[in-house]
Amino acid sequence: MSNIDLAEKVGLSPSACLRRVQDLERTGVIRGYRAVLDRAKLGAGFVAYIGVGLSDHSKASQEAFERSISRSSHVRECHNITGTIEYLLRVECIDIADYKHFHTEILGVLPQVNSITSYVVMGSPKDERA
Repeated sequence: MSNIDLAEKVGLSPSACLRRVQDLERTGVIRGYRAVLDRAKLGAGFVAYIGVGLSDHSKASQEAFERSISRSSHVRECHNITGTIEYLLRVECIDIADYKHFHTEILGVLPQVNSITSYVVMGSPKDERA
């Protein structure tokens, strides 16, 4: 959205709007900007969310898992959550074969992992992450 469009939407002059946006950037309220990419055109059209349970709930086990996951280009998001599992991952793969490789050869071999539950995304009628 352009500064002029934003200014009109919030009822400010373009110069006042720009100053406020710059203040928000400087203070860290606005942490960055993102491009919304077409995953299919990039060859990563297969998306799944994965619930991961750990066999050991120690800090060392969690840190080791997080280090391993951070090295995988397939993992786009990793969230430490509450409930019956410890982590929720969002992965992007080329296709089901690529996902199977990630599941069995990357995630499945981590010693901390006790359970893996996959949820394949069939569509995203609402996605406001960017």
